[in-house]
Amino acid sequence: MIYFDYAATTPLDADAADIYVQAATEYYGNTGSLHDIGCTAKDILENCRQEFASILGVPKDGIFFTSGGSESNFLGIQALLSATKKKGKHIISSMAEHSSIRSTLDLLASQGYDITLLPFNQKGQIDMDRLKNATREDTVLIAIQHGNSEIGSLQPIEEIANWCQEQNLLFHSDCVHTFGKIDLKKLTKWVDSFALSSHKFYGPKGIGVGYVNPKLAWKPHYPGATHEKGFRPGTVNVPAIAAMTVAAQKSIAKQEELFTQMKKHRQLLLSILAEAGDRITLYENSEEHQLPHTLGLRLNGLEGQWVMLECNRLGFAISTGSACSTGLTSASKTMTAMNIPEKIGKEFIRISFGQQTTEQDVKGLAETLLNIIHESQKGVRL
Repeated sequence: MIYFDYAATTPLDADAADIYVQAATEYYGNTGSLHDIGCTAKDILENCRQEFASILGVPKDGIFFTSGGSESNFLGIQALLSATKKKGKHIISSMAEHSSIRSTLDLLASQGYDITLLPFNQKGQIDMDRLKNATREDTVLIAIQHGNSEIGSLQPIEEIANWCQEQNLLFHSDCVHTFGKIDLKKLTKWVDSFALSSHKFYGPKGIGVGYVNPKLAWKPHYPGATHEKGFRPGTVNVPAIAAMTVAAQKSIAKQEELFTQMKKHRQLLLSILAEAGDRITLYENSEEHQLPHTLGLRLNGLEGQWVMLECNRLGFAISTGSACSTGLTSASKTMTAMNIPEKIGKEFIRISFGQQTTEQDVKGLAETLLNIIHESQKGVRL
């Protein structure tokens, strides 16, 4: 099976796996214990925190380790709402946010918050005029993803942040899909909180990073929590944090090289698929606002789930969208946000590249998709 679903999750890096085992077997102390074994674990924890602060260009005091992107999104938003700059209960977000954002907003709506969800334009991007027009006197927070996980479009974070500063609003951004792919130092200075997830950049599952600007006087969501300065409860998972840090260091070191490689893979795939002409619809942003690692497209007239299963049968693992929405029969959130009719939106498939993707893999997938198109025209099952 050749893997083209790196946007869903990535294989654990071998060095990160080795560090996990070493930390779990040799440096197993509880970071809250005062004996030497606990202090050693605490030193590892704080070294990892400092490393992420350096990688991201943010204060160390704002870095918190969580169970992953979903928890980081939830706690980041809760922290900001406890430290809003003005009174109000109106939040602006997008229709295509990750399910962890959407479920958090649904919970807040049940608590009396008014939520405005903005659509995407045809390039998969927030329209700034719509965002500005949606802003009200009682707006206190904007939560917009950095990179879309289904088509790879990037949002105008700097423009949104400037607007937030003008309007005295706080700004949260889900950066799960972009860390390790592009330099986030250009973004982190603009946002008040953000989320990262280890398994998206070859680290272990079940661990992530949440950032909240330490200048904000936020309050813990969980009463009585002592770990991570009250950001979340529970014994800190030092082995996973150490492994995630190694994976992050390696991803950042390879970032530019891989970005170039992913662009080549993307161009190769699309050049081969060009043979299908208008049988394929590609959803993408302009090059400067597009992650090359992720392609969202349709084989026109063919249901995405059927195409995915055919690819699986033929030895290629692709996706129909966000892994957290697996099993849902509705169109992807991104297609809905782009005002794509539901029937057409169900034709959506996602292809995502990673470190192990080769040129030969890309050619094989492209030829497989062309064969699926050609055989479907004949009414023949492959």
